[in-house]
Amino acid sequence: MAYNSKLSVLETQKAMKLVKVKFEDELCKRLNLTCVSPPLFVESDSGLNDDLNGCEKPVTFEVKYGISASVVHSLAKWKRMALKKYGFGTYSGLCSNMNAIRKDEDIGPLHSYYVDQWDWEQVIKEEDRNIYYLKTVVRSIYECLLETERYVTENYPVLHKKLPSQIIFIGAQEMEMSIHICLLRSGKSNIQENTVLFLCHKLGRH
Repeated sequence: MAYNSKLSVLETQKAMKLVKVKFEDELCKRLNLTCVSPPLFVESDSGLNDDLNGCEKPVTFEVKYGISASVVHSLAKWKRMALKKYGFGTYSGLCSNMNAIRKDEDIGPLHSYYVDQWDWEQVIKEEDRNIYYLKTVVRSIYECLLETERYVTENYPVLHKKLPSQIIFIGAQEMEMSIHICLLRSGKSNIQENTVLFLCHKLGRH
């Protein structure tokens, strides 16, 4: 899949910085998050590095005193540890800019061996583990995306808005039902132009 940038290399770098700052600000404001610095690597036997789907092997190296370290693949486990360690209260949390190396990644326009992504985690109550709270959070995040897109297109008129104004939710089982598939097919163009689909999976305990 080819990608042709509408901005120069320098303009792209400036726009990337603008996106990072704006989206991070919006995310922290709407979800009550605090930015914290994540680890670039952890001790290999710490149990804090995720194996993702079990196939990827982390980049490892040896530091002083013979300790084995691994570049992080994911901050999933570390974030939960950090929430407790830093003492975050209910409905507050952390946001981190993770830099990682995934040497077994299938690379392309959307994926790279080098990973630069946001990670966030929020403390919630047990009774909030339901589809209603999930939808509330998803809507908040999508509002962050919409506001960031508006800000970016104002600063770079050559770029155009592409995000639909609405987001709708559909369950995995519903997607398999013929009636919903027919509805999606008949209204395919309308959905693509005006809404975003968010696929909901049944929530379970971890």
